[in-house]
Amino acid sequence: MNAGLANIPAMSPTLPPLLYASTDRSADILYFGRFDVPDPFIAFAARGKKIAVLSALEFGRAKKTSGFDRVLPLEPWLKKAAAVWPSTKPRAGAAEVILLLARAYRLRGFAVPEDFPAGLIDRLRRHGLRIKVTAGSFFPEREIKTPAEAAAIREGNRCSALGIAAAQDMLHASKIRGNRLWYRGAILTSERLKVAIETACLEAGAVSLNTIAAGGDQACDPHERGHGPLRPHELIIVDVFPRVTATGYHGDMTRAFLKGRASDAQRALVTAVRDAQLAALGCIRTGANGRDVHAACVDVFTCRGYKTKCTPRGSVGFFHGTGHGLGLDVHEPPRLSATVDYKLKTGSVVTVEPGLYFPGLGGCRIEDVVQVASAKPRMLSSYHYNWELS
Repeated sequence: MNAGLANIPAMSPTLPPLLYASTDRSADILYFGRFDVPDPFIAFAARGKKIAVLSALEFGRAKKTSGFDRVLPLEPWLKKAAAVWPSTKPRAGAAEVILLLARAYRLRGFAVPEDFPAGLIDRLRRHGLRIKVTAGSFFPEREIKTPAEAAAIREGNRCSALGIAAAQDMLHASKIRGNRLWYRGAILTSERLKVAIETACLEAGAVSLNTIAAGGDQACDPHERGHGPLRPHELIIVDVFPRVTATGYHGDMTRAFLKGRASDAQRALVTAVRDAQLAALGCIRTGANGRDVHAACVDVFTCRGYKTKCTPRGSVGFFHGTGHGLGLDVHEPPRLSATVDYKLKTGSVVTVEPGLYFPGLGGCRIEDVVQVASAKPRMLSSYHYNWELS
């Protein structure tokens, strides 16, 4: 059973990283190799080099454009694994190839991320390979964004802004007929608005999935994507977080709009959310605690009389965190919330997105993206805050 690990010296105190995933499902493997592959593949480090094992379908492209130091062809390793373990059922595959690679590179174990396939871990351990599952971030350095990464996120937010602009243009051009909005001869729905948003992002070079365009009480559930007709005189939340195809980095911006006449209560709600965001932005700097940033938003809402409560039908008020990290994942460390005690680091990129949600009145969330600096943060998003559309 241990034929693949013969004559390997003791491992070093720090186990090298091993990944097996597609880049669609794992931001870690995309970060590691800077190479987009739709199918799971083996990637690991040995002797200070980043190595990938790829099929003929991807091999040539990886040799030309990936960030791996060495690219190995998968097919010869599969053939060798089948010869070493001819009776393996199911037939020799990724686990056996990894065992042979461990022998070839004189490694006795690997560190793997928490989402590494459990079946592979089991097979590797049964063959005697040491596998250590890493708790938390597999590549903690992902949190600190380089200038190039910050530029990629800014590009993601340019695409977000174009999506939001498409929604605003459609809402502005719509006509009020009774309790419905009409656009080009048909009722304007959340679905139509999302098509416009996602088309604008696609034309800009990004893919927007799970886009939110929710109005009225639907917007009081922050992750409700929105469905059905949109109505005049109601707040509509538009949340766009596309992935730039060329880089894999995301944008993430939110605005609220209202087509028609806003009430004084709606204006007070939107003003409170914007003021809370400004208060949070004023707190963000190197060394600031994410809990304090969140508390700044809570203080604004408390002073304005907006209470957060848990009701039988769900929570009302401000019941989510103020922000989260953004990069190759839409949600990644760090967090700005009441439950996380964490001091912000120079170069971290975070969203700042307070919101208020009261069924019957409506929901409002305003979201921008900043990079933490020693003084005031650097804005990585840009779009106006005018929300009343006549």
